[in-house]
Amino acid sequence: MESTGTVLRELRGAQKSSKGVSLYSRYVNRPAGRLLAAGAYRAGLTPNQVTMVSAAFTFSALAAVALAEPSWWLGIVVYAGLAVGFAFDAADGQLARLTGRGGPDGEWLDHVVDCAKMILVHTAVLISFYRFAELPADAWLLLPLGFLFVAVLTFCAGLLREQLGKGAARTAPGAAGATAPVSRVRAVALLPADYGVFVPVFLLLGAPVVFRAGYAVLAAVHALFLVAFLAKWFRELKALRAG
Repeated sequence: MESTGTVLRELRGAQKSSKGVSLYSRYVNRPAGRLLAAGAYRAGLTPNQVTMVSAAFTFSALAAVALAEPSWWLGIVVYAGLAVGFAFDAADGQLARLTGRGGPDGEWLDHVVDCAKMILVHTAVLISFYRFAELPADAWLLLPLGFLFVAVLTFCAGLLREQLGKGAARTAPGAAGATAPVSRVRAVALLPADYGVFVPVFLLLGAPVVFRAGYAVLAAVHALFLVAFLAKWFRELKALRAG
């Protein structure tokens, strides 16, 4: 079997484009996923098995949010579980490209796990608020519901934009042109919308008031990004039709 160094070199040559990817995903999560993909390759795991490992870390951490009383130690455990789960989420695709064992089933499974993650992370916060928090008003329970709406709509609209764009590109003459260069400014601007930047808010679970404030700020930021994304994606799809 190839050495870990050889596998890592092959993985570096099997990366997706960095277009539309934040600095966190580009310089933290993808490299971490590359290391995990190399380990998974040497352990003989399939990409779908790596996806399920990602789900196990993520869903266990979210169950802890919903079931355990908030504390500093809980925050550390939850953050670690979600961060590791996110890194394994980056590893499954890299392993699939390395081994050539990717396919529609793997892509489907990856999207299903991602969608479940988006739903459960805010559902877990809602349950935690209801069970443990001394809220200033019951209206605070609407915050996780609003964040859930924003997250799911962003995920579904972005996925649909990607699929419709691929379909238009296949049918448009001369569609396989040069791709736009990767923008570092855009990579920085996308940081607030990155899941990896959202996850550290759980480190504040030991200070419930501060956690609620941080969570509310992130909800507002994600809502603003949703509006911007929807407008951008609509313009892009309309331009594809006009072209």
